[in-house]
Amino acid sequence: MQKTASGFATLPATTTRGPLSIEYAWLNAERRDAPIALFLHEGLGSIAMWRDWPQQLCNQLGMRGLVYSRPGYGRSTPRPHTERWQPDYMHVQARDVLPALLDVLNVDAAQRSRMWVIGHSDGGSIALLYAAAFPLALAGAVVVAPHVFVEEISLQGIEQTRLDYRQTALRDRLSRYHADVDSAFYGWSDAWLNPAFLTWSIVDALPAIRCPLLAVQGHDDHYGTMAHLDTIARAVPHAQLVKLAACGHSPHRDAPLALNAAIDAFVTQHID
Repeated sequence: MQKTASGFATLPATTTRGPLSIEYAWLNAERRDAPIALFLHEGLGSIAMWRDWPQQLCNQLGMRGLVYSRPGYGRSTPRPHTERWQPDYMHVQARDVLPALLDVLNVDAAQRSRMWVIGHSDGGSIALLYAAAFPLALAGAVVVAPHVFVEEISLQGIEQTRLDYRQTALRDRLSRYHADVDSAFYGWSDAWLNPAFLTWSIVDALPAIRCPLLAVQGHDDHYGTMAHLDTIARAVPHAQLVKLAACGHSPHRDAPLALNAAIDAFVTQHID
Protein backbone atom coordinates (compact mmCIF):
# COMPACT_ATOMS: atom_id res chain seq x y z
CA MET A 1 0.00 0.00 0.00
CA GLN A 2 1.41 3.38 -0.99
CA LYS A 3 1.69 5.81 1.87
CA THR A 4 1.83 9.59 1.60
CA ALA A 5 2.92 11.74 4.54
CA SER A 6 2.28 15.46 4.07
CA GLY A 7 2.56 18.58 6.15
CA PHE A 8 4.26 21.94 6.54
CA ALA A 9 7.91 22.47 7.44
CA THR A 10 8.98 25.69 9.14
CA LEU A 11 12.31 27.05 7.93
CA PRO A 12 13.92 29.45 10.39
CA ALA A 13 14.75 33.01 9.42
CA THR A 14 18.21 33.81 8.09
CA THR A 15 20.05 37.04 7.38
CA THR A 16 18.59 37.09 3.86
CA ARG A 17 14.98 35.94 4.45
CA GLY A 18 12.31 35.60 7.09
CA PRO A 19 10.87 32.31 8.40
CA LEU A 20 9.06 30.20 5.80
CA SER A 21 6.31 27.62 5.94
CA ILE A 22 6.89 25.01 3.23
CA GLU A 23 4.17 22.64 2.02
CA TYR A 24 5.65 19.17 1.42
CA ALA A 25 4.66 15.54 0.90
CA TRP A 26 6.51 12.24 1.08
CA LEU A 27 5.47 9.63 -1.50
CA ASN A 28 5.91 5.93 -0.73
CA ALA A 29 6.74 7.08 2.77
CA GLU A 30 6.91 3.49 4.00
CA ARG A 31 10.03 2.84 1.89
CA ARG A 32 12.37 4.31 4.49
CA ASP A 33 15.48 2.61 3.07
CA ALA A 34 14.83 3.51 -0.58
CA PRO A 35 16.68 6.32 -2.36
CA ILE A 36 14.87 9.65 -2.46
CA ALA A 37 13.58 11.24 -5.67
CA LEU A 38 13.20 14.96 -4.96
CA PHE A 39 10.96 16.89 -7.36
CA LEU A 40 11.40 20.60 -8.17
CA HIS A 41 8.41 22.15 -9.92
CA GLU A 42 8.20 24.67 -12.76
CA GLY A 43 7.85 28.45 -12.50
CA LEU A 44 4.07 28.29 -12.04
CA GLY A 45 4.00 24.90 -10.34
CA SER A 46 3.22 23.45 -6.92
CA ILE A 47 2.69 20.06 -5.33
CA ALA A 48 -0.84 19.90 -6.73
CA MET A 49 0.18 20.88 -10.25
CA TRP A 50 2.43 17.82 -10.54
CA ARG A 51 -0.75 15.71 -10.29
CA ASP A 52 0.18 12.02 -10.16
CA TRP A 53 3.37 12.01 -12.23
CA PRO A 54 5.84 11.98 -9.28
CA GLN A 55 3.97 9.04 -7.75
CA GLN A 56 4.03 7.13 -11.04
CA LEU A 57 7.74 7.73 -11.51
CA CYS A 58 8.61 6.81 -7.92
CA ASN A 59 6.69 3.56 -8.31
CA GLN A 60 8.57 2.78 -11.51
CA LEU A 61 11.95 3.60 -9.94
CA GLY A 62 11.21 1.92 -6.60
CA MET A 63 12.03 5.16 -4.78
CA ARG A 64 10.61 7.30 -2.02
CA GLY A 65 9.53 10.72 -3.31
CA LEU A 66 9.71 14.20 -1.82
CA VAL A 67 7.64 16.96 -3.40
CA TYR A 68 7.22 20.48 -2.08
CA SER A 69 5.91 23.89 -3.09
CA ARG A 70 8.59 26.55 -3.12
CA PRO A 71 7.97 29.81 -1.22
CA GLY A 72 5.40 31.85 -3.12
CA TYR A 73 3.65 28.76 -4.51
CA GLY A 74 0.96 26.29 -3.54
CA ARG A 75 0.22 26.48 0.18
CA SER A 76 3.72 27.60 1.14
CA THR A 77 4.42 31.10 2.47
CA PRO A 78 3.22 33.55 -0.21
CA ARG A 79 5.45 36.18 -1.72
CA PRO A 80 4.62 39.60 -0.25
CA HIS A 81 3.00 41.53 -3.08
CA THR A 82 5.48 44.37 -2.64
CA GLU A 83 8.46 42.02 -3.04
CA ARG A 84 10.05 41.52 -6.45
CA TRP A 85 12.20 38.46 -6.92
CA GLN A 86 15.70 39.32 -8.06
CA PRO A 87 17.55 37.66 -10.95
CA ASP A 88 19.29 35.31 -8.49
CA TYR A 89 16.01 33.91 -7.12
CA MET A 90 16.76 30.40 -8.43
CA HIS A 91 20.24 30.50 -6.87
CA VAL A 92 18.60 31.34 -3.53
CA GLN A 93 16.31 28.34 -3.84
CA ALA A 94 19.16 25.97 -4.69
CA ARG A 95 21.75 27.16 -2.20
CA ASP A 96 19.60 28.30 0.73
CA VAL A 97 15.98 27.14 0.78
CA LEU A 98 16.38 23.55 -0.46
CA PRO A 99 19.27 22.65 1.89
CA ALA A 100 17.36 24.25 4.79
CA LEU A 101 14.28 22.19 3.97
CA LEU A 102 16.31 18.98 3.87
CA ASP A 103 17.77 19.88 7.27
CA VAL A 104 14.33 20.45 8.80
CA LEU A 105 13.03 17.17 7.32
CA ASN A 106 16.03 15.32 8.80
CA VAL A 107 17.39 14.18 5.43
CA ASP A 108 20.94 13.46 6.55
CA ALA A 109 24.15 13.35 4.53
CA ALA A 110 23.88 9.61 3.88
CA GLN A 111 20.37 10.00 2.46
CA ARG A 112 21.37 13.03 0.38
CA SER A 113 24.24 11.12 -1.17
CA ARG A 114 21.67 8.63 -2.58
CA MET A 115 19.15 11.31 -3.58
CA TRP A 116 18.08 12.03 -7.15
CA VAL A 117 16.97 15.59 -7.92
CA ILE A 118 14.37 15.86 -10.68
CA GLY A 119 13.46 19.35 -11.86
CA HIS A 120 11.22 20.82 -14.54
CA SER A 121 11.75 24.25 -16.19
CA ASP A 122 12.71 26.68 -13.38
CA GLY A 123 12.96 23.58 -11.20
CA GLY A 124 15.42 22.11 -13.70
CA SER A 125 17.58 25.22 -13.42
CA ILE A 126 17.43 24.97 -9.63
CA ALA A 127 18.41 21.29 -9.86
CA LEU A 128 21.45 22.21 -11.95
CA LEU A 129 22.45 24.92 -9.47
CA TYR A 130 22.04 22.51 -6.54
CA ALA A 131 24.12 19.85 -8.29
CA ALA A 132 26.84 22.42 -8.99
CA ALA A 133 26.84 23.86 -5.45
CA PHE A 134 26.69 20.50 -3.64
CA PRO A 135 28.42 18.03 -5.97
CA LEU A 136 28.70 15.33 -3.28
CA ALA A 137 25.18 15.80 -1.89
CA LEU A 138 23.24 13.79 -4.45
CA ALA A 139 23.37 10.62 -6.53
CA GLY A 140 22.27 12.25 -9.75
CA ALA A 141 20.09 14.86 -11.41
CA VAL A 142 17.40 14.81 -14.09
CA VAL A 143 16.52 18.17 -15.62
CA VAL A 144 13.49 18.53 -17.88
CA ALA A 145 13.19 21.64 -20.10
CA PRO A 146 15.76 23.53 -18.00
CA HIS A 147 16.82 27.13 -18.62
CA VAL A 148 20.54 27.92 -18.52
CA PHE A 149 20.36 31.40 -20.07
CA VAL A 150 17.70 33.78 -21.38
CA GLU A 151 16.31 33.30 -24.88
CA GLU A 152 13.94 35.58 -26.75
CA ILE A 153 11.52 32.68 -27.23
CA SER A 154 11.29 32.36 -23.44
CA LEU A 155 10.49 36.03 -22.96
CA GLN A 156 7.91 35.96 -25.75
CA GLY A 157 6.26 32.93 -24.20
CA ILE A 158 6.12 34.56 -20.76
CA GLU A 159 4.75 37.82 -22.18
CA GLN A 160 1.97 35.86 -23.89
CA THR A 161 1.26 33.93 -20.70
CA ARG A 162 1.02 37.21 -18.76
CA LEU A 163 -1.46 38.51 -21.33
CA ASP A 164 -3.49 35.30 -21.02
CA TYR A 165 -3.40 35.61 -17.23
CA ARG A 166 -4.95 39.06 -17.43
CA GLN A 167 -7.45 38.46 -20.25
CA THR A 168 -8.50 34.79 -20.12
CA ALA A 169 -9.52 32.18 -17.56
CA LEU A 170 -5.89 31.26 -16.89
CA ARG A 171 -5.87 33.04 -13.52
CA ASP A 172 -8.94 31.10 -12.40
CA ARG A 173 -7.42 27.80 -13.50
CA LEU A 174 -4.15 28.47 -11.69
CA SER A 175 -5.96 29.57 -8.53
CA ARG A 176 -6.88 25.93 -7.91
CA TYR A 177 -3.22 25.18 -7.28
CA HIS A 178 -2.09 28.21 -5.26
CA ALA A 179 -3.44 29.80 -2.09
CA ASP A 180 -2.26 33.17 -3.44
CA VAL A 181 -2.19 32.86 -7.22
CA ASP A 182 -0.91 36.40 -7.80
CA SER A 183 2.03 35.64 -5.52
CA ALA A 184 3.03 32.74 -7.75
CA PHE A 185 2.31 34.31 -11.11
CA TYR A 186 3.82 37.75 -10.65
CA GLY A 187 6.78 36.48 -8.65
CA TRP A 188 7.75 34.36 -11.66
CA SER A 189 6.72 36.58 -14.56
CA ASP A 190 8.00 39.86 -13.09
CA ALA A 191 11.39 38.27 -12.40
CA TRP A 192 11.76 36.95 -15.95
CA LEU A 193 10.51 40.13 -17.60
CA ASN A 194 12.69 42.40 -15.47
CA PRO A 195 15.30 44.02 -17.80
CA ALA A 196 17.95 43.07 -15.24
CA PHE A 197 17.18 39.40 -15.97
CA LEU A 198 18.29 39.62 -19.61
CA THR A 199 21.88 38.76 -18.70
CA TRP A 200 20.94 35.92 -16.32
CA SER A 201 22.94 32.76 -17.00
CA ILE A 202 24.02 29.69 -15.04
CA VAL A 203 26.36 28.41 -17.75
CA ASP A 204 29.48 29.23 -15.73
CA ALA A 205 28.19 27.10 -12.82
CA LEU A 206 27.62 23.96 -14.89
CA PRO A 207 31.21 22.60 -15.08
CA ALA A 208 31.12 22.04 -11.30
CA ILE A 209 28.54 19.28 -11.75
CA ARG A 210 30.08 15.88 -11.04
CA CYS A 211 27.04 13.63 -10.57
CA PRO A 212 25.27 11.72 -13.36
CA LEU A 213 23.11 14.17 -15.30
CA LEU A 214 20.22 13.54 -17.69
CA ALA A 215 18.79 16.52 -19.60
CA VAL A 216 15.48 16.17 -21.47
CA GLN A 217 13.58 18.56 -23.73
CA GLY A 218 10.79 18.44 -26.28
CA HIS A 219 11.34 19.65 -29.83
CA ASP A 220 8.11 21.68 -29.66
CA ASP A 221 8.96 23.57 -26.46
CA HIS A 222 7.57 27.11 -26.76
CA TYR A 223 9.66 28.39 -23.83
CA GLY A 224 13.11 27.36 -25.08
CA THR A 225 15.18 25.74 -27.81
CA MET A 226 17.58 22.83 -27.84
CA ALA A 227 20.40 25.34 -27.33
CA HIS A 228 19.95 24.77 -23.58
CA LEU A 229 20.61 21.04 -23.83
CA ASP A 230 23.50 21.57 -26.24
CA THR A 231 25.03 24.10 -23.85
CA ILE A 232 24.70 21.64 -20.98
CA ALA A 233 26.44 18.97 -23.06
CA ARG A 234 29.39 21.25 -23.76
CA ALA A 235 29.75 22.31 -20.12
CA VAL A 236 29.11 18.85 -18.61
CA PRO A 237 30.60 16.32 -21.06
CA HIS A 238 29.29 13.31 -19.13
CA ALA A 239 25.67 14.54 -19.39
CA GLN A 240 23.22 12.42 -21.35
CA LEU A 241 20.66 14.17 -23.56
CA VAL A 242 17.18 13.06 -24.61
CA LYS A 243 15.33 15.12 -27.23
CA LEU A 244 11.67 14.15 -27.53
CA ALA A 245 9.66 14.50 -30.74
CA ALA A 246 6.06 15.76 -30.67
CA CYS A 247 6.61 17.14 -27.17
CA GLY A 248 6.27 20.64 -25.73
CA HIS A 249 7.50 22.31 -22.57
CA SER A 250 6.04 19.70 -20.19
CA PRO A 251 7.23 16.21 -21.17
CA HIS A 252 5.69 14.70 -18.02
CA ARG A 253 2.31 15.68 -19.47
CA ASP A 254 3.04 15.55 -23.22
CA ALA A 255 5.10 12.34 -23.37
CA PRO A 256 5.08 10.69 -19.92
CA LEU A 257 5.79 7.16 -21.10
CA ALA A 258 8.84 8.22 -23.12
CA LEU A 259 10.07 10.47 -20.31
CA ASN A 260 9.64 7.81 -17.63
CA ALA A 261 11.39 5.22 -19.78
CA ALA A 262 14.34 7.56 -20.35
CA ILE A 263 14.65 8.39 -16.65
CA ASP A 264 14.29 4.73 -15.62
CA ALA A 265 16.99 3.61 -18.07
CA PHE A 266 19.34 6.40 -16.95
CA VAL A 267 18.88 5.85 -13.23
CA THR A 268 19.31 2.08 -13.64
CA GLN A 269 22.75 2.70 -15.16
CA HIS A 270 23.92 4.59 -12.10
CA ILE A 271 22.04 3.41 -9.02
CA ASP A 272 23.75 1.13 -6.53
